[in-house]
This record gives sequence, structure tokens and C-alpha cells, in this order.
Amino acid sequence: MALHRTLPNPPVAAPQLTVYFDGACPVCRREVAVYRRQPGADACAWVDAAACDDAALGPGLARPQALAKLHVRLPDGRLVAGAPGFAALWSALPRWRWLGRLAGWAAVRPLAALAYAVFLRLRPLWRAQPSPAASDLPAQVVSDLRSDHAGEAGAVQIYRAIAALSRDAGCRAMALRHGEAEAAHLRLIEGWLPPVQRSRLLPAWRVAGWLTGALPALCGPRAVAATIAAVEQFVDHHYAEQLARMAALPAHPQLPLLRRELAGCHADELAHRDEALALQGSAPLPAWLRGWTWLVGTGSAAAVALARRW
Repeated sequence: MALHRTLPNPPVAAPQLTVYFDGACPVCRREVAVYRRQPGADACAWVDAAACDDAALGPGLARPQALAKLHVRLPDGRLVAGAPGFAALWSALPRWRWLGRLAGWAAVRPLAALAYAVFLRLRPLWRAQPSPAASDLPAQVVSDLRSDHAGEAGAVQIYRAIAALSRDAGCRAMALRHGEAEAAHLRLIEGWLPPVQRSRLLPAWRVAGWLTGALPALCGPRAVAATIAAVEQFVDHHYAEQLARMAALPAHPQLPLLRRELAGCHADELAHRDEALALQGSAPLPAWLRGWTWLVGTGSAAAVALARRW
């Protein structure tokens, strides 16, 4: 009787790179299709961030960021985005390796970053809308999206003001990181909400946002941290209530994707809040700062109520 030894299954090779792209953008989709036909592309994993499950994005990457620009996860788990992401992708494809080396040169990197920034400005003109129009969504959802758009527009200005006026390097770095995430949220919501249905008070929300960031930036890091914590605490409640309302609505073909994308925004805001609370510290706030954070929270609630209507 012959003895048969069972050989272990060969290990599955990890992808050389994982590429996250926006499949709802026709230009991005066609470009990625070209790359996927190249020799060496089979060694990469390709993830459409507009259609995948949240788990497919992996650690450290939320859907708004993945949709905002191309991201590439290196074999060691690090993420690179934008022009550096393209350089990493090109370097992994034998026929494009020369371009990856060119894009990695110190003299070329600023030009590549500038070219990609221009593309990102133009991309909303081509990106496919997740829904035919926001008017196809329930009126309550459109009203909430209008308040989301107004809030994200104000948040972008808050972080711009902090980055411009704070004398603390840590505050400036935090403002730049958070501001990039808020700008990605803003672009995402603009994909759902046509200009005609956005708040008519947007100029006022931008000015209010700038002042909300500028005043604490002039008062020091703790005032900045307390302000961000107050804003993000309100935004946490706002998104949580909005997602709960959407879950209770009758079935609609666009709502599952919208809820998933807003949940990604919500997760970012929670991370921003926690970082600000850590910077704020556990010592009690002085009376003037407690009054200021109360004003920030109350003003945010009033702004949302107005933006839902106008």
C-alpha cells in the first residue's frame, strides 16, 4: 500500500503594491486600465475606492482620502499618495520604470506635485456623480448634505487660518493634516450636492470658519486644541445623528454608498477630536476658554440649522 504525503499549500505571495484609485472618475479609470494591462501589473493589487468595502481599504486609509487622490500601499505597509504614489506605481511596472525614476529625482518632484495638483483641480469636471442628482435623494438627505457642505467649507477655513497664523509648529502641522482631510470631505460632498443645492450663505460660513481658527491661533496651542475639540465634538454628534436618520429612511439605491462615505468622514472627525483633546491636556480650561468653546459649539449648531434651510 503506497503512502502519500500531503504537501503544504504554497504560500500566497503578498502583492508588490496595492493601488487605490477612484473608479468613479472616468480619467482615473481609463488610466488605471492602461497600467493593469502592463507586464508586472499582476503582481499588484488594484482596489476601486469608489466601489469596495471599507475593509478593502486597509489600515490608515479612509474612503474620503482614497477618493481624493491616488494612494499606493508599499510592501512594508506604508502609504504614499499623489505624485509619489504614481512614482511608486511606475517603478513597479518594468515598461514604466524609467518614468518612476524620473519622477523620483529631486528636481522633478516639485513639478510632478504641481502637475498632479492641477489635475485634482480639474478632476471634479470629469468625475462621475454617485447619484444622477442630489434631487433624486430624499429631501431630508439633501438638507443634511447642504449642512455638511457648509460645515466642511468652514472647517477648511478653520485649519487654513491656524496653519497661517499659529506660531506653534505642532499646531501648524496638525492644521495641515486635518485641513487636507477636510478638503477631501468637501470634495466628496460636492460630488453628491450640485452647486444649485448648496447653501446660499457659503461666503458667511467661510468667513466664520476663518475667524474661528484665527482667534485661537493668536492665543496659543491650548486655545487651538480646545477650539478644534469643541468643533469636532459637535461634528461627531452631527454626523452620528445624520447617519441614524438615514438608516431609518426607506430603501433607496444611493443611500448605502452615501452612508458608507459619510461614515468615513465621521471617523476622520473623531480622530481629529481625539488628537485635539490629547493636545489640550487634562487640566481645567480657564474661564475665558470655556466661554469661547461654548460659543464655538453653540455657533456650530446655529450654522447647521441655517444651512439646512439656506
